[in-house]
Amino acid sequence: MSQDVYPRRIVFQGLGALGVAAALAGCGGGSSDAGGAPSAGAAGQKLAVAADIPVGGGIVLQDRHIVITQPAKGEFKAFSSKCLHQGFDVSKVEGNTITCTIHGSTYDATTGKVTGPPAPAGGQLASVAIKVSGPDIVTA
Repeated sequence: MSQDVYPRRIVFQGLGALGVAAALAGCGGGSSDAGGAPSAGAAGQKLAVAADIPVGGGIVLQDRHIVITQPAKGEFKAFSSKCLHQGFDVSKVEGNTITCTIHGSTYDATTGKVTGPPAPAGGQLASVAIKVSGPDIVTA
C-alpha cells in the first residue's frame, strides 16, 4: 500500500478553508454602507454634468448604483438606484418619478419615497450626498 504524500485530512481541511474564504469574499460588496446607500466615493469626485440632467428627470449611474434627479431647476438629489422590491437598478426618471422597469416600482424623485408597488409602501431609496461644483455634480 502506497503512502499518501499529503494525508487526506489535511487536503480536506485546506479545501474547507478555501470554501469559507470564497464564501466570505462573495459576501463583501464594498459598495454600500449598513443602510444600503451606495458609496459615492471620496468627496469631490465627478459623477455627472449638471446640464445632462433634465428638469423633472434624471440619470442612473449603474456602475455606481446611484440615480441623480433634478426635481426642480437647479435642485439636484441623489439616491441609491437599487429598487427596494428585489434590488435591481431603477432605470428611468421622468415626470419627477423614478421607475424600476423590471417590475414597475415607482419612487418620488425629490424624496426617494416609494410611490407605487411592488416596492414596499413606506420605503425609501437611501440618499446619497452630492453637491454642485461649477458645471458638475460631485460627491459631497
